[in-house]
Amino acid sequence: MTLPQKNPSRDEVPGATPERPLGLNDPELYVNRELSLLEFNQRVLEQARDETQPLLERLRFLSICSTNLDEFFEIRAAGVKEQIAYGVSRADADGLSPRSAMRMISDRAHELVQAQYRFLNEVLLPELEQEGIRLLRRHELNKAQRSWVEKYFRREVYPVLTPISLDPAHPFPMVLNKGLCFLLTLTGKDAFGRTSDAAVLQVPRSLPRVIQLPEEIADGPHEFIMLSSVIHQHVDVLFPGMKPTGCYQFRVTRNSDLWVDEEEIDDLLSALKGELPSRKFGAAVRLEVTDDMPEEEAQYLLRRCELDESDLYRVDGPVNLHRLAALYSQVDRPDLKFRPFRPRKLLGDVGQPGMFAAIRRGDILLHHPFDAFRPIVKFVRQAAQDPHVLAIKQTLYRTDENSPLVEALIQAARNGKEVTTVIELRARFDEEANIDLAKRLQEVGANVVYGIVGYKAHAKMLMVVRREGDRLHRYVHLGTGNYHTKTATAYTDIGLLTCEPVIAEDVHRLFQQMTGLGRVPKLKKLLQSPFSLHKQLALMIRREAENARRGEEARIIAKINSLSDPIMIRELYRASQAGVRIDLVVRGVCCLRPGIPGVSDNIRVRSVIGRFLEHSRVFYFLAGGKEEVYCASADWMPRNLYRRVETAFPIEDPELKQRVMRECLELYLNRDAGAWLQQADGTYRRAAEPDPSGEPSAQDYLLAELRAH
Repeated sequence: MTLPQKNPSRDEVPGATPERPLGLNDPELYVNRELSLLEFNQRVLEQARDETQPLLERLRFLSICSTNLDEFFEIRAAGVKEQIAYGVSRADADGLSPRSAMRMISDRAHELVQAQYRFLNEVLLPELEQEGIRLLRRHELNKAQRSWVEKYFRREVYPVLTPISLDPAHPFPMVLNKGLCFLLTLTGKDAFGRTSDAAVLQVPRSLPRVIQLPEEIADGPHEFIMLSSVIHQHVDVLFPGMKPTGCYQFRVTRNSDLWVDEEEIDDLLSALKGELPSRKFGAAVRLEVTDDMPEEEAQYLLRRCELDESDLYRVDGPVNLHRLAALYSQVDRPDLKFRPFRPRKLLGDVGQPGMFAAIRRGDILLHHPFDAFRPIVKFVRQAAQDPHVLAIKQTLYRTDENSPLVEALIQAARNGKEVTTVIELRARFDEEANIDLAKRLQEVGANVVYGIVGYKAHAKMLMVVRREGDRLHRYVHLGTGNYHTKTATAYTDIGLLTCEPVIAEDVHRLFQQMTGLGRVPKLKKLLQSPFSLHKQLALMIRREAENARRGEEARIIAKINSLSDPIMIRELYRASQAGVRIDLVVRGVCCLRPGIPGVSDNIRVRSVIGRFLEHSRVFYFLAGGKEEVYCASADWMPRNLYRRVETAFPIEDPELKQRVMRECLELYLNRDAGAWLQQADGTYRRAAEPDPSGEPSAQDYLLAELRAH
């Protein structure tokens, strides 16, 4: 491979001096995980700011940044707050106590939120208006539009609204997590002579947040109004005989992490189902209000939510930017969106039992979304119908609604195949969908296993057992991403279809381990969390370090979503000290600090943000010239390495190995467009300024190559 040789400037290195060498446990060598995640969201926001991107795609990136922040507060910030509440003072590898971390999180998150709304108001909305896409405010409606909006309100909105007055008989309600709410101030008396001066209105989620005006009353091709504006315009209708004096949007974000004591329950499905409703009413972690809300009302809400001033976020616009994403689907402007593409069809239109014959001819590598996901669906469908197939086993972590893969599994069970699914009920935010999925499969007689107590089943494996003559043969699929047909068009992932006997035997043993009891013999080719993956990765890193000490060329490249495990970071630091050249392509969290003299001089970290979400995990080791390549379901995080069932599988076919090295590693390291370089202080800078006439990004290059064929 031809690889870049750039190093960060030593002037940017924090705290390292020749007089004060850093030990590998020194907190200065580690970036706080939560702060690193906020830096990732900053890069997503910068993608929205990138003028070389289509305008509606920029809106979509802004929406993604907003939803990412929601989840950040629901899970990560909520976890830090819990540590503070329980009096935890122990610092992580970065040396920050929970209280110190929370202060820094609050400061950085406030900066990010303000930047989002400045970009929305000063750049995005004006540019959308120039393209005839207008988001109208109440005062901008003409007479005909006001009349239509009033009729819409009375017909579609008013019947489902339930304002709640705040008085001794009606205490402050437990508002739903992330629900659109209004705090209303009033004067006057109601029919019972009550003089309550405040009320809360929770807006049902069944109502669309963005409403398009009909063509006959619109002044342009695409004119919209927010539901919040519609309600605000007619709030007096909700309180006949009284006078509203204030109407202010607010939104409460709550702790959404589910917890069940798996060792104390008999039925994980029932326990999780019972816990799901509590997600809507967990402890508050953030309060968002519009910037026109008076201080007195904002303080009142903070007290009711049991939050501090640092948890208050004043915003100049709708309290939920994600709602603006509706414009993307409602506006038919292909010129303002990414150009559509057709995934490559490596296998053509193979008929039954064509998939099995194709796999027997040689391993098949799929690089999604550049390669179609259809072969995986076809593989399972053919297995469901093939009279020679005896059994199908599959892991399901996340899958789409009305998944064709699930339908094929159901059909296979109905056709008398032995169908076994390992469904991870605790896949965050997909728990309810996975509970329903488990029930559907159980109803047709499939064996449904919920994974292993204490360990999430995150591995991506599929195995088909087929009788061919007098022997049984196993065909397997291993992947880095979920069995989800929709995300397969938006996430980059690697999948391998193979019938190689040793790999197939390893997969069989892993399924036996997850569905049964007893120890599994040592796997021959696959690596597995929580047992062999972290140990083998450490050994492979140490081997490169030893080769470097002997003066041999040594090389490590890893493409992962996140790097936060201190043990793995220390192994990489030691390898760098030994002289190993290390390149890391880390999309999101990276707690390692590159470019520190004497510690990480030989480590470069880049993050790629583009049209597709980078999701594939690929590990490369030079291995004395043997070039070992693994693809995996696991990131280098403690949860993946020690608390989940994960797999890493080797790419052994020389041609496929070269393809993975080129498409997943070399292109990403040698193309600066769309790439960000991590600095030693944990911040990032662009590898190259956006230039529509410049060299395409790795993703764009692969798409262009795809279109050329």
